[in-house]
Amino acid sequence: MELDITDDDLRFESEVQRTPYKVSAWQRYIGHKQPGDFRGQAIIYERALQRIPFSYKLWKQYLNMRVKNLQGKNPLHWTEEYRKTELCFERALLYLPRMPRIWLDYCGFIMGVPDISVIRKVFDRALRALPVTLHERVWAVYLEWGRRIGGVVGKRVWTRCMRVWPQRTAEYGRVCEEWGLWKEAATVIIGEIENQETDDGWRRLSRLLRAHPDALGDRADPVLRDGIRRGHQLWTALAAHHLACNQVDRARDVYEEAMTRVSDMKQFSVVFDSYAQMEQETAAAAMDLLVDGQGSQQDVDLVLLRLERLMDRRALLANDVMLRENRGDVGAWLERVRIWEQRKDDRQVKETFEAGVRAMDECRAGARAAELWMAYAKWAEQPDGFRSIMGRAVAASLGTATAVADLYLSYAETEIAWGELERARRILTQATAEPRNWASLPANAPLRAFLDRRLWSLLVDLEESQDSVEATRLAYDRMLELKIATPQTVVDYAVFLEERGFFEDSFRVYERGIHAFGYPVAVDLWSVYLRRFAHRYGGSKVERTRDLFEQALDKCPAEYSKPLYVAFGSFEEEHGMGRRALAIYARATQMVARGERLEMYRFYVAKTVELLGAPACRSVYEQGISDLSDSDAVALAIDYAAAERQLGEIDRARALFAYAAQLSDPHMDTVWNEWHAFEVRHGNEETFKEMLRVKRLMVTKHGADAKSMARVEMLKKESKMVKEKQVKEPLVEANPDAVVMDDDDL
Repeated sequence: MELDITDDDLRFESEVQRTPYKVSAWQRYIGHKQPGDFRGQAIIYERALQRIPFSYKLWKQYLNMRVKNLQGKNPLHWTEEYRKTELCFERALLYLPRMPRIWLDYCGFIMGVPDISVIRKVFDRALRALPVTLHERVWAVYLEWGRRIGGVVGKRVWTRCMRVWPQRTAEYGRVCEEWGLWKEAATVIIGEIENQETDDGWRRLSRLLRAHPDALGDRADPVLRDGIRRGHQLWTALAAHHLACNQVDRARDVYEEAMTRVSDMKQFSVVFDSYAQMEQETAAAAMDLLVDGQGSQQDVDLVLLRLERLMDRRALLANDVMLRENRGDVGAWLERVRIWEQRKDDRQVKETFEAGVRAMDECRAGARAAELWMAYAKWAEQPDGFRSIMGRAVAASLGTATAVADLYLSYAETEIAWGELERARRILTQATAEPRNWASLPANAPLRAFLDRRLWSLLVDLEESQDSVEATRLAYDRMLELKIATPQTVVDYAVFLEERGFFEDSFRVYERGIHAFGYPVAVDLWSVYLRRFAHRYGGSKVERTRDLFEQALDKCPAEYSKPLYVAFGSFEEEHGMGRRALAIYARATQMVARGERLEMYRFYVAKTVELLGAPACRSVYEQGISDLSDSDAVALAIDYAAAERQLGEIDRARALFAYAAQLSDPHMDTVWNEWHAFEVRHGNEETFKEMLRVKRLMVTKHGADAKSMARVEMLKKESKMVKEKQVKEPLVEANPDAVVMDDDDL
């Protein structure tokens, strides 16, 4: 093959003659040729490769040019050109056998040749020539060709690849589905599941078997059941497979089995909906056959009856699932009872209750079991049946004391409702009987049910209604001994004894309660106790009453003592002497909490005015002003001034306002408003000016105090800033010649 050299080619010819082993010179020569001049470029490439046969760049460009030239051309019509390009690839690989890009281009080119053997041999040579680390790139092209070619050759290519790259198994399964090799695809998916079990693999297998039920033949059923045993939800897939095989009865059996084996409501809903849809489709098909004259009315009625019964069974089937999920679910058992009650099947109701209480015992449900027992007993209705069930219930192993107490309460209340008071008393007596060694048991152990306050309260009410004094007293005393009584229980016990004439016993009950509860609860008990005692004896036992008040006040905290002092003083006013009452009020002003002393002084003043007259309250006011804090003293001084004004002592009232003004903040308007109103009503120009002078004086005083406080705060802040600065800055060596000067020296 000769090249036609033009005048324009001479300078490039001379260059390649001078430097025949320089790749850039040949590339410039090739670039000089027109792009459409394939023959000229090919001749130059051939000449260059004769000189530089190991140049990857030249071979790559040359091969790309030849492949591009054959694009879109039928290899059957251009056989010679395809053969020449193939020989070029072979020559390139002869010099560069380890270049993966040339092998990949050769494989990509040879895939267009209609000779399968040639193509396979090229891929095999590429795999033998290249290192293992580059095989994956070759296999990617090889597998794509195998996917396109299909058939036995494609299957063998993929099988050979999976021996080396087993991770491509899933991809091979999808390829088999594309080829329509359903059995092979199913087998591949099963193998993949065996190697690594996933929900996605089972879903793919179930979809394949639903669409192509003959893929595995008789193996489909055991394979899907194996997946079910492994915990995958394949019931609907198994039923759909049988439906695809026109095995409707077997599909129905699968659905029935599934509804008895699924263990949660989500699975049940999926299975039941699929089952119902199948029955609806079956009914629709039967009706269509009847319309076409190919079916019978009997078949339609049978299918509709089956669908109706399925829908009626849904509630019970769902309840079965809930009970399989949790046998100790009391709510599920009660729901099952309700279902049977709606169907008016008493036998099933009883069997459900019996099964439920057995399940409670097996699961050790504890407190929730009491709810089921009580529902069972109430359903019995008849007294004999109710008592038999409740007898079994209280003997059952319930988990907590509260549950046992609830059962006994329900038992006793029902007997009371039937008028069987004696039976109810025996039941409560049994419930409150003290077992042995109960103190070492946990707080909510079943044997500690006798400590339940509700049982004792019902027993006390029952005994009291029967007017059994001794039994009632024993019950109350036992509650106090077991320390389960409340303050209200103490009051009720004392009132019960008082109503029956046992006054001293009732007072002892109050004392027991006070000793048991202590303060602050004891304050309320003391109040009731002292009021009842005073009502009973009045002024006949004054000294004893005084001793009781002193006992009450002896250990009473200051914040709770005010009502006791007031009651003590009221007693002295009614049955003792007024001066003793005032002494008690005076004592109270010193003993009550500080926050209540102002109110106590005002109460003391009111009682002093009531008993001794208005002039006698001056000493009380003066004592209070000296004892109280400034704010409370100001309020009491204003009250004192109002009292003096009512007595006509205007000058004393004005002096009190002046004194109160010295204790109050001039910016607060309380004192000054009162003083201003007082001067407007009772003063003159001089007294009003005196009030204004005092106000200016107090404003100046408080302003100076505020400034001095602000000055102190500012000095503190400056001192703090100086210390912080000294910490941050490095220490400077002291100057021995420095002179220390004070401010007084300046």
